[in-house]
Amino acid sequence: MTDHGGARQDGTGRGEEAGVTLKVRLRGWWRARRTAARRDGGMTTSEYAVGTIAAAAFAAVLYKIVTSGAVSGALESVIGKALDAPF
Repeated sequence: MTDHGGARQDGTGRGEEAGVTLKVRLRGWWRARRTAARRDGGMTTSEYAVGTIAAAAFAAVLYKIVTSGAVSGALESVIGKALDAPF
C-alpha cells in the first residue's frame, strides 16, 4: 500500500522509514550493551569476599536446618521407606 507521496505503508499508517529507524536504533542499543559487557572485567576482591561470606553463612544455616531433629527424623523416615520398598 502506498500513500500519496509514493512511500510504502505497513497497515498502521507508518511508512517503511519507521521500521528502518527502529532497526537502526535497536542495532545501536545492542552494540552499546555488548561494549558495556566487554568492559566489565569481573568481580573485584571485595565482591569475592562478600560472596564468600554470604555462601558460608548460607551453608551454616542450611547445616543447622538439616541437622535439626525434625528434618533429621523426616529424612530418616524417607530413606527408611525407600529402602523397605518392595520390588
